[in-house]
Amino acid sequence: MAKILVVDDKEMMRDSVATILGRRGHAVVSAASGEMAIAKLVEKKPDAVVTDLQMPGMSGIQLLAEIRKIDEDLPVILMTAYATVATAVEAMREGAFDYVTKPFSGDELAIAVDRAIEHGQLRKENQVLRAAAAPAGRSSGHHDMVGSGPVMADLRERLVRIADSHGTVMISGESGTGKEVAARAIHAASPRADAPFLAINCAALSASLLESELFGHEKGAFTGADKLRKGRFELADGGTLLLDEISEIPPELQAKLLRVLQERTFERVGSSTTQNVDVRLIATTNRDLSAEVDAGRFRGDLFFRLNVLPIQMPPLRERTEDIEALSAHFFQSVAAREGRSPKRLAPDAVAVMRGYSWPGNVRELQNICERAAVLATSDEISGSLIAPWLGGNATAEAGMSGERMGLASSTTELKSDSTAGTAGKVWLACDGELKLADIERETIVATLQRNDGHRQRSARDLGIGVRTLGLKLKKWKEERIVEADL
Repeated sequence: MAKILVVDDKEMMRDSVATILGRRGHAVVSAASGEMAIAKLVEKKPDAVVTDLQMPGMSGIQLLAEIRKIDEDLPVILMTAYATVATAVEAMREGAFDYVTKPFSGDELAIAVDRAIEHGQLRKENQVLRAAAAPAGRSSGHHDMVGSGPVMADLRERLVRIADSHGTVMISGESGTGKEVAARAIHAASPRADAPFLAINCAALSASLLESELFGHEKGAFTGADKLRKGRFELADGGTLLLDEISEIPPELQAKLLRVLQERTFERVGSSTTQNVDVRLIATTNRDLSAEVDAGRFRGDLFFRLNVLPIQMPPLRERTEDIEALSAHFFQSVAAREGRSPKRLAPDAVAVMRGYSWPGNVRELQNICERAAVLATSDEISGSLIAPWLGGNATAEAGMSGERMGLASSTTELKSDSTAGTAGKVWLACDGELKLADIERETIVATLQRNDGHRQRSARDLGIGVRTLGLKLKKWKEERIVEADL
């Protein structure tokens, strides 16, 4: 069911059109003049407008021009008893979607309105998709809600309860714990699931750009504003808007955001027209916002408006029982992307990973899994491959201190390995504790060996540029850390 605004100075015509469209299942809002139509346009947010061309005061063409100042994409159908080529050209030039000539049949009007509604929905979907794909709204990489441990079970239950409401949500937690994943899960399980979900990173934009992204701007509002642009609040109307890193929002915008939360209204930059909006807000932060309030960097009234339904995301070190399931999920994702069979963790690798503190949380685990999937030479990934990448913070519960000693010894033996070929040899002074610089050199040289010294293939496998690889090798040769034939 769509909402249609019908504008005509004759009550009989308004009632007749309303009856025709009502029988089609549409909700009809009527206005007796162009001035009344503008007021109802802002208040009711119709999906299409059907207006008479000849009206006292503001004509249909003038009303169309005013509508275009508010919404460039709203489809408008003109009704006229004076259809000429000149009239049609003028109407289309001003942005009318279609026009019907009086007297018209009910089917003729209904078909025109249905086409207009479909066109308007496609335009809005296109705008939402463009906004979701923009750099400020693009996800930095997310995964499903993976894990079956008690911590995740409690979190899922809480998310389901919160999703069933329309209250504002504040998701707190360390970086990489999956705050955006939780936000998307709330939206997907909410009554707004069929409406848009948009996200914006508040730390990624300057104050002026962030204001324009959130609230939109009018044509000519500032230098470079060559056309009207709808903001995220307007595009997400009826759906959910995620404000990532809310603590970074500039102070001058905090008051405007507070007003949207309190009154559900806003104005585009450069406009005095107040617009109503129905958006569920979800905010995320990796800071202690109450401390930010005490320090005077965040408004206390805004914090309390945001902190209606708080969620604390658990760090990975508090749910290590989910590491195996998360790793399997990441290996499957890499395999699907690369067109390979998925890797799997050996028991000793699982033990090492469970003993690690994971300061980067799930995001760090994802990076480790992607690296292992690329660099592992067998389908089963051993703990000896994983341990050096964990910064020496893994526990020895799987006897990994000995395995790491073995790895160090095997690395020093590369200088006498006859299979190294043209890839060269590495000289590392290892006493059982590998340093990060040593680990980097070991990984690069091992990759070069596997690719027979081919730098382009090695750089691609390592995820770095060929120039970066060349500079590292040149530096190590000058320092006589690697042999000159590498």
